[in-house]
Order: sequence, then C-alpha cells, then structure tokens
Amino acid sequence: MTASPAAPATTRPTSRAGHRALWVLQVLVGVFFVVASAAPKFLGDPYAVAIFTDIGAGQWFRYVVGAIELAGGVGLMVPRLAGPAAVGLMGLMIGAGYTQAVVLDAPEMLVSPVILFVLAAVVAWGRRASIAAWIPGRDR
Repeated sequence: MTASPAAPATTRPTSRAGHRALWVLQVLVGVFFVVASAAPKFLGDPYAVAIFTDIGAGQWFRYVVGAIELAGGVGLMVPRLAGPAAVGLMGLMIGAGYTQAVVLDAPEMLVSPVILFVLAAVVAWGRRASIAAWIPGRDR
C-alpha cells in the first residue's frame, strides 16, 4: 500500500460552486466589517463612542479597532490576503467577545462576535492555502 501524496498548498475548494460561495461570503463579511463596523467607529457614531467610553481604554482604541476592522474587511476581498485577514478577524472577534462578556459585563452581546468568528473561520478554512503561503520557511 502506498501513501497518497499530500495535497499541494494551492488547493482550492472542491467545486467551482464552493469557490464562488466562498467569495460571496468573503465579500459580504468584508463589506460588513468596512461599512457596518469600521465606518461608525471612524465617523464617531454615538453608540461606538459610548461603548469605547465604557471599555475605559480611551477613544484612541476605537480608531485602532476601526483600522483593524477596515484592514480585515478589505483583506477579505484580496485573494492573497483573504486567509490571513480572516484569521486576524477571528482574533479580533475573540477580543470583542471577551470585552463584551467580561469588561462590559454584557454576555448577551456575544452573539455578534460569535457569528462573525464562525464566518471568518469558514473563510480561513476555505482559504487555508493562502494562510500557508504566509508561513516563513514553508515551500510554496
């Protein structure tokens, strides 16, 4: 019995429909992060200002989080960056969930970060080849 060779690092979703569905998901999540999440932080939406006031880290943190969301949302729409952007957004959602549950003491607000984490995880899994390309020393 011979071992089958490992799949190349450039594998794509198993079907053309899967590839298209993944792109639709990436664009929808990316647009959400740019328009519905980052933009209110940059524009000083009263709710965003109030949340970051309650967090207690200062309004500079609102701009940092907004910049990360903007970069992640745009990154989801760039083929080479989609996988790493999804992983970064997963990390951001872990931080958001922790902040909402522990710092703000509002565990009922965990729904959004959990859903966005799962959607980003689906993208990260589907674009895992682009993540592997960013690992130093990895054969390309």
